[in-house]
Amino acid sequence: MVLLHNGNRFPSFPLAHAANMKESYESMKLLLGKIKYDEFKWKLCGDLKVVALLLGMELSYTKYCCFLCEWDSWDKKNHYVNKLWPKRTSLMTGEKDVVNPPLVLLGKIYLPPLHIKLGLKKNFVKGMDKTDCGFQYTRNKFPNVSDAKIKVIFIGPQIRELMHDKQFDEDLNETERNAWLSFKRICKDFLGNHKAANYQDVVQGLLTLYKAMGCNMSLKIHFLESHLDFLPENLGKVSDEHSDTKTL
Repeated sequence: MVLLHNGNRFPSFPLAHAANMKESYESMKLLLGKIKYDEFKWKLCGDLKVVALLLGMELSYTKYCCFLCEWDSWDKKNHYVNKLWPKRTSLMTGEKDVVNPPLVLLGKIYLPPLHIKLGLKKNFVKGMDKTDCGFQYTRNKFPNVSDAKIKVIFIGPQIRELMHDKQFDEDLNETERNAWLSFKRICKDFLGNHKAANYQDVVQGLLTLYKAMGCNMSLKIHFLESHLDFLPENLGKVSDEHSDTKTL
């Protein structure tokens, strides 16, 4: 979790002492007390798990896991079809998978581009044909990653390697290659420091190609489809991991 004020990053010294704390609602409440959140109303940047904790939402794979709308994560027949879902009118405890009172203001939350990129890459790998050359090339490129983990776990440096690997591009089938090129384009023209004038078309192109690949819609993909206006204007300045964000 990163603290921001007027676009500037603040030293997160209290968070260093929280390295061994359990990620829980109670821990987040304690942490916010230590940094005097109620007094300063910091802007917070964190991954979706942290955001869910801060907003008092249930962490498991729930039906209503979006904190902005009533997107039904189980209604797969309407994923990539229905972009407009009823907006949440409140985060009321006991309703729509909210289990605790929110600890922070919704308008003070940023989603970091790094975690969106990682999520998109994981969905891409999950959607690949596991018997085709592209996936087998990925498997051979990272031999120390188990068969189970390579389908879902990637970190910034691994994604960077693949993004600059021409052989990987060539080994993908046509559907996968188009989706992969679209992923690289969205990293350049939307999720980085530069936001292209046609970024909405860039995002829509990725969604169309991910659907063609058979990628399941995740919460991060849902944000791109339905909540582009929630993401900060300059995504490249908002991240909780300096080094990895700069490498993508």
